[in-house]
Amino acid sequence: MDKKLTLSLNQKIIEKAKEFAKSNNTSLSKMIEAYFTSLTNTENEGELKTTPLVKSLSGVIDLPEDFNYKSSRADYLLKKHK
Repeated sequence: MDKKLTLSLNQKIIEKAKEFAKSNNTSLSKMIEAYFTSLTNTENEGELKTTPLVKSLSGVIDLPEDFNYKSSRADYLLKKHK
């Protein structure tokens, strides 16, 4: 059974969240529910948790099987901070 929850947030955050929800065809309630679920999910404790947004983005790009994101990020940071 769904229950009502009242939150007090900064108006600008609310406006941005509403725009984000609209652009992702969801509601603020569903976004907050998914966020709280990911925070309180103890089933896979210790494992990296995937948020609904990340799940929706999976498959957007194809990377080689041997792609090493850690070395790629390190290379990027070295170039950025030269």
